[in-house]
Amino acid sequence: MASSSVPKIKNICVFCGSNPGKEKEFLESANHLGRVLAERKIHLVYGGGSLGLMGSVSIAAFLGGSQVLGVVPKALVEGDIIGKTVGEELQVSTMSERLSVILTMLTPLLLYQVVWEL
Repeated sequence: MASSSVPKIKNICVFCGSNPGKEKEFLESANHLGRVLAERKIHLVYGGGSLGLMGSVSIAAFLGGSQVLGVVPKALVEGDIIGKTVGEELQVSTMSERLSVILTMLTPLLLYQVVWEL
């Protein structure tokens, strides 16, 4: 039987909240994900900034040695709404351009959705 090879994941996109939420487990999970990406030498493409869950993933991945690219609409950068992007930053014009750019740069897309308690 011939062995099948599984393609190695080179880039992964993580797009999640810019808020850490109320449960510390969400933030711990985001940090863990960033560390795992770095350990496996997987590059991170994300929505940019340093706040919340996205920020936690990006900081942990960057500190672990992963290449990190934040794709950010210019309006969010100019308004200083999302904090400083970790790693490289690619500024785009609109939110839909942001999504389009992110989709062209990745292997899998990981959406990390959390429902917040009000």
